[in-house]
Amino acid sequence: MNELEIGARELEALIASSAELQLLDVREDWEAALVRLAGAIHMPMQQVERRRDELDASKPTVVYCHHGIRSMHVALFLRSHGFTDVKSLRGGIERWATEIDPTLARY
Repeated sequence: MNELEIGARELEALIASSAELQLLDVREDWEAALVRLAGAIHMPMQQVERRRDELDASKPTVVYCHHGIRSMHVALFLRSHGFTDVKSLRGGIERWATEIDPTLARY
C-alpha cells in the first residue's frame, strides 16, 4: 500500500467513524447510475480540472472509480493543485463490492 491509496476496509472504518470526509466518484454518468457510494460527489474524470473549485481542498478526500486507475490519476492531479489529504480507493468500487457490500451492482 502506498500513501496515495486507501483500502476498502480502511475507508469503511473512516465512514463509520463519521470523519469529515469528501468522497469523489469520477466515473462516467452511466456508471454512477448503476451504483455509487452514499454521499459521494459525482464528477466524471474529464470534468475534474474545470470543476475542482467545487471541492473542498481542506477536507480529507477519497476518490474512486471502477477499478482504481482513473481515481489514482485524479488523486495525483488534485495533489498537484493543493489537496494535501487525497487518496484513491484501491480496487475502486469493484473492490468495495467484493469486500464490503456484495449487494452492490457489479459491472
